[in-house]
Amino acid sequence: MKYPNNIKKNYKKEINYKNRGMDLENLINEACKYYLEHNLAVIYKKPTPIGIVDVDYKNGAVINKAYFKEPSTLDYNGIWQGKYVEFDAKECKSTTSFPLSNIHLHQIKHIEKIIEHGGLAFLIISMNEHYFLFKGSDLITFIHNNTRKSIPFKVIENLGYPLKFNYNIGLDYLTGIKEAYEGVGYFENTKD
Repeated sequence: MKYPNNIKKNYKKEINYKNRGMDLENLINEACKYYLEHNLAVIYKKPTPIGIVDVDYKNGAVINKAYFKEPSTLDYNGIWQGKYVEFDAKECKSTTSFPLSNIHLHQIKHIEKIIEHGGLAFLIISMNEHYFLFKGSDLITFIHNNTRKSIPFKVIENLGYPLKFNYNIGLDYLTGIKEAYEGVGYFENTKD
């Protein structure tokens, strides 16, 4: 492009299509909305329980001070095909392993309780440009049987269920749930 005084500027616009600018939660939120609109599942992102201390109403109700009322459990919960579902979304920058420090102790105990009561509890992990559904039972087994502070990527790849991005749905995690829990007595009379 030429500007006045014969100044020439070249612009090279790099386009990065990785994740189309959406993070993991946005992809899951899209899927939740699609599932609800098509009557496939009723699953919502849970709000974080916060207490508001100070609000500035002069600048459009801006929260200046707040605190967490209690530890949050998992990010999403709802029902699908008669089963209670609760899961957490976790993004991992490491390419070799998923740090267990990304999961708090109260979340692990919560996952154990959901499983104990017959619900489906799992993590959706974004790692190495892949998405996996990692069952809560596999997470608990790994934690109890290892002293490692992280789950190797190979373990997630072997035990996890790959999730696919769909332009209509977002991150299609219902297909992953069906694959993960099929054949273990959860869904005798399921619809496709």
